[in-house]
Amino acid sequence: MSEIKFTNEHECIKIDGDVAWIGITKYAQEALGDVVHVELPEVGKQLKKGDNLAVVESVKTAAEVYSPVDGEIIEANVDMENNLELVAQLVSEGGWIAKIKISDASQLEGLMDEVKYNEYTENLD
Repeated sequence: MSEIKFTNEHECIKIDGDVAWIGITKYAQEALGDVVHVELPEVGKQLKKGDNLAVVESVKTAAEVYSPVDGEIIEANVDMENNLELVAQLVSEGGWIAKIKISDASQLEGLMDEVKYNEYTENLD
């Protein structure tokens, strides 16, 4: 069974075994507005927690997406290049940017569940 976690940088992570599917949260999507480009990561790239994973560009700004864990990019969502509306989908519904093979599962412990994330975003407004 997969679980969904969140970062305070507004990444949404679907965890399925040792694979993390990374996308952005609804909060981030609403803040960005209309997306005009997504810069996907290179498959095979090794990342450390906090490294730049991708860039989502909108009519308002460009936002970096950070890796929530150490690992290797095993897949990038190439469908997103021609269908930018996917960015607005939930990570479990096709809105993932990349999949990372997790190399340090203990890093998942610091991530928020949906209840904690919702409380976090309420305090931002």
